[in-house]
Amino acid sequence: MKFARDGYFIMTCVFAAAVLLGLLCRWTLVVMLPVLALTVWFFRDPERTPEGEGWLSPADGEVVEIFETEHPYTGKALKIGIFMNIFSVHVNRMPSAGTIEYLEYVPGKKWFANADKASEDNERMYVGYESEKGRVLLTQIAGLVARRIVCRLKKGDRLERGQRFGMIKFGSKVDVYLPLSARCLVKTGQKVTAGRTVIAR
Repeated sequence: MKFARDGYFIMTCVFAAAVLLGLLCRWTLVVMLPVLALTVWFFRDPERTPEGEGWLSPADGEVVEIFETEHPYTGKALKIGIFMNIFSVHVNRMPSAGTIEYLEYVPGKKWFANADKASEDNERMYVGYESEKGRVLLTQIAGLVARRIVCRLKKGDRLERGQRFGMIKFGSKVDVYLPLSARCLVKTGQKVTAGRTVIAR
């Protein structure tokens, strides 16, 4: 099993704490071992091969909203919101190949990521790129439990379809803005898998 490098430090700290507390008092292992297991499970990063044609889901989770909207980078667009719970794989992937053109970090609240206002009020990171079919915008949104958005991209980076571009630690949401010409293939309540589920063509 492969793990996200952003989780190495946290996993090491939890493992060290489990060992130390276990040496001091064995009953604490009853608490620490499940915590360690959950931490390791959270930072798993399985290999995935993109399938089919079209835009892939950027995140594991559940589709919670689909509607037309607009953003200064994309103009009018089809927005698909995907909520990731604490048990989801939290590594985010590119829906299609493209060149990064727009990056903007916006500080904000840390309310429930599946709340109606989360996309506008919560801490978030905008990632915009030019694809063969037009501009696409991804929004990594921090949630109540999520404490850190990870995005190491810089303008001019060229990424391929399904390639990893970041993660959000411990439960959150990812919005994707697609060209209005896109035909949505998912519905609210549907479970999707990052880098594998085709959400639109």
